[in-house]
Amino acid sequence: MNKTLLLLLLFVIGFTSCKDSKKEIDELEIAKRYYEALSTSDTVEIASLLTDSLLTKETEYDYEQTFTKKEYVEWLKWDAVFEPTYKVLHIEQENETVKVKISKVDKRVLFLHEGPIVTNQVVRFDANKIISIETTKYEVFNDSIFSKNRGELLSWVDENHPDLKGFIHDQTEAGAQKYMEVIQLYQNRKDTP
Repeated sequence: MNKTLLLLLLFVIGFTSCKDSKKEIDELEIAKRYYEALSTSDTVEIASLLTDSLLTKETEYDYEQTFTKKEYVEWLKWDAVFEPTYKVLHIEQENETVKVKISKVDKRVLFLHEGPIVTNQVVRFDANKIISIETTKYEVFNDSIFSKNRGELLSWVDENHPDLKGFIHDQTEAGAQKYMEVIQLYQNRKDTP
């Protein structure tokens, strides 16, 4: 009887270990797929990885926003216009979350920040779907360069193209296209003698 009980106990422990390991792999895999989809602007894949709503937080800036899945897909269309590249620099499972160090660069970020932005993020799950993404730290972000470039761009638009005002807050695909138009106009102004 003791052998049977011991075998049963070993089986339960083994089964539980495999189940926990599979859950971690699944969550790591979901997070990896999410960042790959961000980099390729694959809105269909992103939508399949999210719950019905997504909470985004930025701890350092005391900011949070909840998107419906539809709203987040619209934001992704805005992001896609700038041709982003997201690189996972480090990823690990910790309890019920996945911690990620991510680098992002795109045409807007290059213009404003003059290089990639690197952040630490925590991805949380509910039933194998992403429910929240929290940016806990900006590892590489030069606020003074970003603010200076943004301020100069906005002042130039106010003086030279008042018809394009408001582009900076319009996070739709059309708003991003206007944003790119403004950047190109500004850069062409700087390139002409």
